[in-house]
Amino acid sequence: MNADLGSLVRQPFELLREMEVRSAAAHPGAGAHLSNEWVGIGFRIGEEQFIAARDQVREVLMLPDTMTRVPGAKRWILGIANLRGHLLPLADVKLMLGSGRTTLRRATRVISVNHREIPAGLVVDEVIGFRRFGDSEYDADNPESIVRCERYLKGVYRRGDDTWPIFDLFDFVESNLFLQAAEE
Repeated sequence: MNADLGSLVRQPFELLREMEVRSAAAHPGAGAHLSNEWVGIGFRIGEEQFIAARDQVREVLMLPDTMTRVPGAKRWILGIANLRGHLLPLADVKLMLGSGRTTLRRATRVISVNHREIPAGLVVDEVIGFRRFGDSEYDADNPESIVRCERYLKGVYRRGDDTWPIFDLFDFVESNLFLQAAEE
């Protein structure tokens, strides 16, 4: 059916079907590419960029103006913040990994981890935004990291000269390193 779109104005379902047929004909293979697309949130720790699976991120927040220090907590716990009525512990990821303190700037962000049982806000240098990759851009080898986070990496996406190591936020917040936040 290669109807004139104007003749289908009063038949919305047929109009949509015709538009779909024309779109598929104009861009063959585009639908298949979209079904194999991986979407993540890009962020920076120090000078390195990483990406986390979109479903592991609840939201990205500005660093709150006020945080309550937690007595007896390790230095990388910056405090507890009330964000939208929920108490969220804020952890300096870079400091926790032993790579120095994150410099708090305008670009500094909190990644609220979408974990069912472990509330966590991870403080990173910058959130870069959504990144989309195809299956062909994935590589299972983990690159070396300056900030010493290799055990939390689950492969890498490569596009041109850019590498985007996949940082598994769930593995990170479930790790003994994260869960043992009390000073010894």
